[in-house]
Formats: sequence, structure tokens, C-alpha cells
Amino acid sequence: MRPHQQLDLWRRAIDFVVAIYRVTDRFPNEKKFGLSAQVRRASVAANIADGAARTSLKEFMLFLSHSQGSASEVDAELLIASRLGYLSEKDYHILARDVDDIGRMITRLSQSLKRRAI
Repeated sequence: MRPHQQLDLWRRAIDFVVAIYRVTDRFPNEKKFGLSAQVRRASVAANIADGAARTSLKEFMLFLSHSQGSASEVDAELLIASRLGYLSEKDYHILARDVDDIGRMITRLSQSLKRRAI
């Protein structure tokens, strides 16, 4: 098993990406290459995987920071999609909760790695 596949955080992020793809499939066709593509391009899970493959804790923490930034980007884009009526209120709240949970998991892992690096 690859290092990132052992992380609960990475598995949760993959589930989140799958959920994002499912809801963005329902966006209006004219938005498929705009907002939908932006939300899908966010690299939360990919940055976690990339960081876990690095040889130093410092590099891993850097990629977790990138992942945290991507999660914040998705959070903002989901709010925009919700306000534009592309997401139901229910879907928005589920996804917003998920991205908040993932953000907290990233923070906890980063703090743990920082303590190990000291």
C-alpha cells in the first residue's frame, strides 16, 4: 500500500472528491467548464498524496499546507455555487461540513508532523 493510502485523511479527501464530481455533474451545461471545472481541479487529495510521498516531514507539511489552501478554495466555490442555485441547500451543507472536517484533519496531521520534526 502506498504511504498516502494509509492516511484516513487521504481516504476522506478521495470520498470528498467523488462527492464533488457527483454534484457538479448536475451543474448547468454552460457552467461545466467554469465553476464546475474549478471545483473539480482543486487538488486536496492529490497534494496529500504528493506530500506523503516526499522524503522529509518539512516537504510533507508544505504539501499539507497546499492541500489546506485547496480545501479553502473549494469551500469558497461551493458557497458561490450554492448562492447561484447550482447546489441544493442540503448538498451545500453536507459538502461544507465535509470540507470543514477535512480542513481540521489536515491541521491535526500538520501539528502532529510539526511536533515530530522538533
